[in-house]
Amino acid sequence: MKTLGVLFHKPSFSLSSSSFSRQISPLFLSMPPSSSNTLIDFFPRSNPKRRKITSNGGTAQLSNGDADFSENPSDGSCVLTPEQKFRMEFNKSLALAKRNLKVCSEKVQNSKVEGGNGYVKLKELLVEESWLEALHGELEKPYAKNLCKFVESEIGDGKVPIYPPPHLIFNALNSTPLNKVKAVILGQDPYHGPGQAMGLSFSVPEGIKIPSSLGNIFKELKQDLGCSIPTHGNLERWTVQGVLLLNTVLTGICLI
Repeated sequence: MKTLGVLFHKPSFSLSSSSFSRQISPLFLSMPPSSSNTLIDFFPRSNPKRRKITSNGGTAQLSNGDADFSENPSDGSCVLTPEQKFRMEFNKSLALAKRNLKVCSEKVQNSKVEGGNGYVKLKELLVEESWLEALHGELEKPYAKNLCKFVESEIGDGKVPIYPPPHLIFNALNSTPLNKVKAVILGQDPYHGPGQAMGLSFSVPEGIKIPSSLGNIFKELKQDLGCSIPTHGNLERWTVQGVLLLNTVLTGICLI
């Protein structure tokens, strides 16, 4: 595996260490351990029983399509429960991540339509505002410009595939705003198998076999929190809950 585009220093990190589970476990302490739990149990789910305030000041059960709120007894106003606030924030973060992904995808697609090879300058693929502000001017520095030229030449050459696809190179930063980061899981470099790399460390799309490195993470979660091993390795829902899934190397090519 040949790596391209080193933008971050490589830290010392071991998946097998017990410290890993201690680092990630606080994210899942909102539910007690259970052997029947899966990772999906830690993601927000719809509540089938919802309430609204009736004309006489009481509450009534509503269907899933109705609004869910409770009454503030002090002034009669409606306030959201912690669960509702969490669900709202989760949905907002998920929508933002999908919006950023769509913007990057459209930029790459427009390049192809205009007769290009699908390559877009790296600085144009970082679209999350919080990271743009924090990294202001970084991609204009000489080392970054040289890196952009090198990656562009590798993509233009077309002899070997570059992983991940261009629109996913900054997927980790575009999915998790800087001000929302609660934990960072650092990987080494992108997966180099067809369809594996998605710009998030250790994560693979649904339908792709779970790699051994990600399997080790799931084993740690099972041992520490009692989570069942999930059937897929897509960790996108982690990113919108504040887990920055960042590789120390953002792009790579397969020489096998």
